[in-house]
Amino acid sequence: MTDALLQIEDLRIHVGSAAGRSASSMLLEACSFSLRQGERLTMVGESGAGKSLLAQAIMGTLPANLEATGSVRILGVPSNGQRKRTQALWGHGVMMLPQEPWTALSPLMRIGQQVAESAHYAGALAWPKAQTAAHVQLEALGLQGTAQHWLHQISGGMAQRVGVACASAAQARLLIADEPTKGLDPGACQQVAALLMAAQSQQQALLTITHDLDLALQLGGQIAVLKQGRVVEQGATEAVLGNPKHPYTRALVAAQPKHWPAYPFAGLADAQPVLQAHALAKRYGARTLFEKLDLHLRAGEVLAISGRSGCGKTTLGNVLLGLVQADSGTVDRALNLPRWKYQKLYQDPPAAFSPFRTLGQALADVCQLHQLPSGDIPTRMERLGLSGALLSRMPHQVSGGELQRFALLRTLLLQPCFIFADEPTSRLDPITQRNTMQVLCESTAVQGCAMLLVSHDADLARSCSQRHLTMRSHAPGTSATLD
Repeated sequence: MTDALLQIEDLRIHVGSAAGRSASSMLLEACSFSLRQGERLTMVGESGAGKSLLAQAIMGTLPANLEATGSVRILGVPSNGQRKRTQALWGHGVMMLPQEPWTALSPLMRIGQQVAESAHYAGALAWPKAQTAAHVQLEALGLQGTAQHWLHQISGGMAQRVGVACASAAQARLLIADEPTKGLDPGACQQVAALLMAAQSQQQALLTITHDLDLALQLGGQIAVLKQGRVVEQGATEAVLGNPKHPYTRALVAAQPKHWPAYPFAGLADAQPVLQAHALAKRYGARTLFEKLDLHLRAGEVLAISGRSGCGKTTLGNVLLGLVQADSGTVDRALNLPRWKYQKLYQDPPAAFSPFRTLGQALADVCQLHQLPSGDIPTRMERLGLSGALLSRMPHQVSGGELQRFALLRTLLLQPCFIFADEPTSRLDPITQRNTMQVLCESTAVQGCAMLLVSHDADLARSCSQRHLTMRSHAPGTSATLD
């Protein structure tokens, strides 16, 4: 197919070289598809199925311990997953929005300049036009006013949209978007989807990797469903998700949070208070995130919090943990408990792991530091759908969804009294997400642990909590109101 911008034939990804290779070393089985100008393909499926590895193979950025075989052609160039052949196409030919844009953005440049540089160097626009394009991109994503901010001054959801703005400003002929809407509120998701689809009118090809089936429906085009490294179903998006044929696809659709029953939490009449906050207020410059905020949490209670990206949800959780100082108000925590009994599940799990320690060492370090038994780690891993083979890998050698579950496992080992769970399942497919949230809710009930759950998914928040706090933006500041 000579007019294909991307053509994949019999692509396979293995661990190690051909020598000594076994069936268990296969991470992605024979995958074939093509994308022409203006076409969209969305890949969905279980966490760890090889979706992000496929994107890395196309970009020529597979980890050194992995090998790709088969044919990869980008803009007619037989790159075959080799970095030296693919790198010349980066930016103008093919652009990738990585799953962790926070690590791809520079902390030393202002936001607007980063987007403008993408439009200038990759999009070949003169600098004044590149600056104008950056302004347009940021405004389209609801980020007006952030051009002069630094990376540390914006939320994780804002950083996600800045990554989308940079990728879109490059105007590459082929765009690969890896989880472009994870952790975003519904309004921001629609903005991202609209921006991605607008590029197809300019004959850009789009390959999207996502766990969000609603996003897949918004994007339309074609869809491919992966399970255990193999494409099990493929076709028009509306047809596949509207009338799935394969049992796994049917299970995936049925496992969306909107179909979850409410978790059967026990009563809290005699539960002891774990954390209480009175008249909290936090401002950044002239911007008020929240003020006069009161809340309390008792043992075994789950309080869900939602609101637009950047409204202060993560900041509130950090204030409750003592990681950020409130401008006014007080936080009272249960007495006679060490500080490490108050834990945080980070929105971006790579930020919570040392890149120089294997996952097994990371778990062992926690057990050794706090003199905890490690015998139940295999059982906990099985409950979370994690293979024991992953323990010998470094954090960057597992999928985002796998690393997110390791972060949860490590936290539960501590038997905390309070967990601030910041989008704890944003990188998980619906089936794994449902199982993981069940484990998390069960743990809070059994251990008498209170949890503040941040989620942009209203259905997930409804089914996995007893109360719901919504933070709404109002000029000149932001107030928090209990639903």
